[in-house]
Amino acid sequence: MILDDEVFAVILAVSIVVSALGIATSIPRSAESFTAIGLLNEEGKIGNYPTNIRAGEAVGFNAFVYNHLGYTALLRVDVKIGDGEVPTNTTPLDSPPLVSLYVMLGEDENATLPFNVTFTYPKVNQTLVLELYLYSPENETWLYTGEYNFLRVNVTGVGF
Repeated sequence: MILDDEVFAVILAVSIVVSALGIATSIPRSAESFTAIGLLNEEGKIGNYPTNIRAGEAVGFNAFVYNHLGYTALLRVDVKIGDGEVPTNTTPLDSPPLVSLYVMLGEDENATLPFNVTFTYPKVNQTLVLELYLYSPENETWLYTGEYNFLRVNVTGVGF
């Protein structure tokens, strides 16, 4: 049986497409590695955050942390208060942490870390800031990931 040129061209085109698809699906893709941080309310949910807080009153929150780096990682969340300032993705807030939360997470693991904050003096537009740090065993240092969350609150009442 002799194949004419058109049939041969169709068979060749189909085999090229099938080969290309087979190669494309078999090549391993490098997944994007990242970490994530989120601020949750006292019940561990997004939203319903307090916006008016009395000075001296302890308020509960949760920090959500996720690891998709491709390896087990030691992470730290610094909880800070700012006078309206927020960090950038290259520079953390120039303020000491009220509390630091530590967690070791495997690949694709997450954790919800509860914490309390007490604002000590009244001020409009204060910021509650969460910054995420990654421990580098090679350098034995904490590296700021550039990931942060913040919440603006109005603190009322008499501070202590």
